[in-house]
Amino acid sequence: MPEPKTKTYQLSRWSLADLFPGHESKEMKAALKKLDTLVASFEKQRKKLKKTISKKDFLAILNQLEAQTRLAVKIDQFAGLWYSEDTQNQAAQTFQAKIEQLMAEHQNRTLFFSLWWKDLDNKNAARLMKGSGEYQYWLRQMRNFKPYTLAEPEEKIINLKDVTGAKAIQTLYSSITNRYVFKVTIHGETKDYTRADLMKLVYSPNPDHRAAAYQELYRVYGNDCPILGQMYQTLTRDWHNENLSMRKFRTAIAVRNLGNDVPNEVVDTLLGVSQENARIFQRFFKMKAKLLGMEKLRRYDIYAPVAASNKEYPYEQAVQMTLDCYRNFDPKLEKLSRRVFEANHVDSESRKGKRSGAFCSSGDPSLAPWVLLNYTGSARDVSTLAHEFGHAIHAMLAEKHNVFTYHSSLPLAETASTFGEMLLVDRLLAEEKDQAVRRDILFSKVDDAYATIMRQVYFALFERQAHELVNKGASVDELSGAYMKNLQDQFGDSLDLAEEFKWEWVSIPHIYYYPFYVYAYAFGQLLVFALYEQYKKEGNAFKPRYLELLSAGGSKSPDEILTRAGIDMRDAEFWQGGYNVVANMLEELEKLS
Repeated sequence: MPEPKTKTYQLSRWSLADLFPGHESKEMKAALKKLDTLVASFEKQRKKLKKTISKKDFLAILNQLEAQTRLAVKIDQFAGLWYSEDTQNQAAQTFQAKIEQLMAEHQNRTLFFSLWWKDLDNKNAARLMKGSGEYQYWLRQMRNFKPYTLAEPEEKIINLKDVTGAKAIQTLYSSITNRYVFKVTIHGETKDYTRADLMKLVYSPNPDHRAAAYQELYRVYGNDCPILGQMYQTLTRDWHNENLSMRKFRTAIAVRNLGNDVPNEVVDTLLGVSQENARIFQRFFKMKAKLLGMEKLRRYDIYAPVAASNKEYPYEQAVQMTLDCYRNFDPKLEKLSRRVFEANHVDSESRKGKRSGAFCSSGDPSLAPWVLLNYTGSARDVSTLAHEFGHAIHAMLAEKHNVFTYHSSLPLAETASTFGEMLLVDRLLAEEKDQAVRRDILFSKVDDAYATIMRQVYFALFERQAHELVNKGASVDELSGAYMKNLQDQFGDSLDLAEEFKWEWVSIPHIYYYPFYVYAYAFGQLLVFALYEQYKKEGNAFKPRYLELLSAGGSKSPDEILTRAGIDMRDAEFWQGGYNVVANMLEELEKLS
């Protein structure tokens, strides 16, 4: 198949014009006015909500709710993306706070619908779901929360409380940590680093540079640990007060599990099997120490390259590599990726004040997603690019669904992104003939497997413990001590841990923004290992089934989607199979070494 005409890609800032020209534009003002009109119109439907309501009238109400939700999503997405591109922009901070308040008020005005639906008797709920078409899974999942739903006045108070409570603290955490400047001396010259640039040093072949990067990272976070730790304690207490004390969830993690529509026992099995397999990565670190000529790795060294290489990838090359990988799998995936670039929905450059890390943001199914990167040229940044565009592809494949069933559940949300990374790595392995370089690529692959699976599992285990400790009155120092013990359990005797790593937990944004999100990464990576093994065995025959899985979005339960793909997520052997793939990688590395 001939390659498409080459397009030039450069580091750039995204455009939010497909959402709105600006926060004070006439389009934004009109949208806010229209949203208020739509909400007021929807409020009038309350009197129609009786158990005898016809399927036709019920569907009309759902369509009306979706129309206003689509508009609300666009407004909210603009506010969040504008803030992310510069977290120090006071106008963006103020506008985001305004929109959060507005959305909470609108949510309260329409809350009556979800409360009525959850309270409806099973017979009439089943009758209405039969005629609800694409809304069916969303309606069924909503009813799963019935045992944990409070009275309308209480639910309204919680919505308003979140704006000036949890969300305000999360915004403050972001504003504080994204303004950090890290100072490291390299070859006698002291330079200022953003966190994205600092993380490049973690992969340096120079052990002193690796140590200096981590020491500076946790010096800065450690200095603010008393403040950042208090923020975490407050968010954790808020989670406990609402979800355990008021809603009567049994455990803190059960809240996320229900939202993901994944049974508690599945998550327990995933975490349990993962703990049993910590030895695989411990074995990997011991092997790596020998190749690096070290008696034992330090925690500073776990991402050290096994051969000195300062190779950097120009942004244009990284983009083209990613597009090539997706085209070779299926030309449709490359076409979807190009849509994001052509819409100018990519913010790729690293800037002071910009939100750290990377993400893909999808809102209205009719619009191409937005992708945020902090691209600095490392091989890891190339993988991150492939990863985030996997998210974008996943969203666009599911764009035929309504706004409520467009997004997949969190555990499946990492499927396309992680699969995309594996396509990229396999391309590099296929093209590379030098055995030493192949070994380096495989080492990087296991490095990434560690970062995506075991590291995230132990974050989740820490979160589970931390939520219990905070609500027993634990101090910030006690939480740091618990985190250090978590690291010791994870690494065993495979490496030496420096004292400053006890501050690492306050540098993990996910545990502040999305409690218990992190196990979704491990779920997704192990799932993709299984899917990728199917792909290697079946070739082209696998592709339609995989694309169908992605195209389902959130229109079905994870259990139903995976069962159709031939996977039983309740089976411990399934999860063990993912770890067996990692063990096989180690065996191949041992042969090459």
